[in-house]
Amino acid sequence: MIYELRIYRTLPGRLPNLLARFQNHTLRIWEKHGIKQAGFWTTMVGESNNDLTYFLVWESLAERQEKFAKFQVDPEWIAARNESEKDGPINANVSSQFLTPTAFSSVK
Repeated sequence: MIYELRIYRTLPGRLPNLLARFQNHTLRIWEKHGIKQAGFWTTMVGESNNDLTYFLVWESLAERQEKFAKFQVDPEWIAARNESEKDGPINANVSSQFLTPTAFSSVK
């Protein structure tokens, strides 16, 4: 398994817009494309409380490339993203890392 760690740093005051987009649109569209999430978190204490952190689970980088490419051009996703950003951009930065579990990890 490969875990993709994604961290969205939102612009001040825009985290509720991002959370609503995930809750009301993105997760359903991911399900349609077979994209699996392993959890979402907001930052209670840390560098920024404007962050949304989550993990996606992939069998391989090839699976990620195929499914994420289809998601990104899905007309429903494009419409939801555009609607959520009608008052301006939501994110200041998005980072992504691909992680593999160690032999001693409780998550495989």
